[in-house]
Amino acid sequence: MGEIIRMIVVLSLICGLSGLTLASLRDATRERIILQELTFVQGPAIHSVLGEADNNPLADRKTFQAPDGREVTVFPAMRGGKLAGVALETSGKGYGGNLGVMVGFSLADDSLTGIGITTMKETPGVGSRTTLPSFTAQFSGHKAVNMALTKNGGDVDAVSGATISSTAAVDAVNQAVGIFTALKGEFLSAWGGAAQ
Repeated sequence: MGEIIRMIVVLSLICGLSGLTLASLRDATRERIILQELTFVQGPAIHSVLGEADNNPLADRKTFQAPDGREVTVFPAMRGGKLAGVALETSGKGYGGNLGVMVGFSLADDSLTGIGITTMKETPGVGSRTTLPSFTAQFSGHKAVNMALTKNGGDVDAVSGATISSTAAVDAVNQAVGIFTALKGEFLSAWGGAAQ
């Protein structure tokens, strides 16, 4: 009986130490993981929707509280020392899970500078076609107002056979438009006025 208790104590100590080691490792690598995600997942989408900037949008990012209470990270594009545009990531419910969309905005005319898909679990060859320029280019230059697919009375053409994925992308863009509209003044205050 005493030997069983001793084995239970030893195994409990081993499990406790293993858990503590894993938790410490996770904490120690958290910042590096975030940086890798920013650089290799969000970075290409940010650069594609913001274009050329005088600053590093990844390094100059700030976190704001969205109207629904969640925190949103906003990436600025500075030109001539003034804020020219911002990008932020939202998501919509797709067929295979959440579809992450990076949405860029121009502060000069309150229009979209483009969208980039950041996370995708959609069906290859069908829903994954929402990443193609034939779909994403429709958003570039669009006014920052709610939009809809043409089947719902809007002006965005869905990807053929991928209505759920297309709807997820439009929903994500509409969320981003709502955040941009509500927080535009805060963006200007945070980065010092808009470029002309």
